[in-house]
Amino acid sequence: MVAHPQSVPALRLTGPDSQASSPIRVVLADDHDLVRSSVRRLLDAEENVEVVAEAGDLASVVRLLERHRPCVLVLDLRLPSGSGVETIDSLLERVPGTRIVVMTMESNPAFAQRALAVGALGFVAKELADDELPGAVRAAASGERYVSPRVAPRLRLVAL
Repeated sequence: MVAHPQSVPALRLTGPDSQASSPIRVVLADDHDLVRSSVRRLLDAEENVEVVAEAGDLASVVRLLERHRPCVLVLDLRLPSGSGVETIDSLLERVPGTRIVVMTMESNPAFAQRALAVGALGFVAKELADDELPGAVRAAASGERYVSPRVAPRLRLVAL
């Protein structure tokens, strides 16, 4: 799956996880065990991607981000003990440098717009995660934005 460069401008980030030889370290955050297990299998099958931890609630997400310092966090915004787009801003304050890909059932472009505006680099519809998530994770790890093609055409592009 190709990141949609027309949807948002690319942003290049550097850091230890941006090295081509280093695996892309990922933390998964979703409140459903089955979803986390499936996403882990999907990403573990990808070359140069390593899922280092999983979380089912916001408190665990914060602990795991601080402990593992992953390159990418795959985040469902509906977690016990905290949810919503404002979670992104809070997480980025606590662990700057982590790139966030939102993976959600929500396909409302206004929701995607808010998530991207507060710092998420990716927005993927859960029902399309098998096809889109690996590309979104790679794009985020490279400092580029990725927006699901289901949402991108309806996304109001403003300076993000």
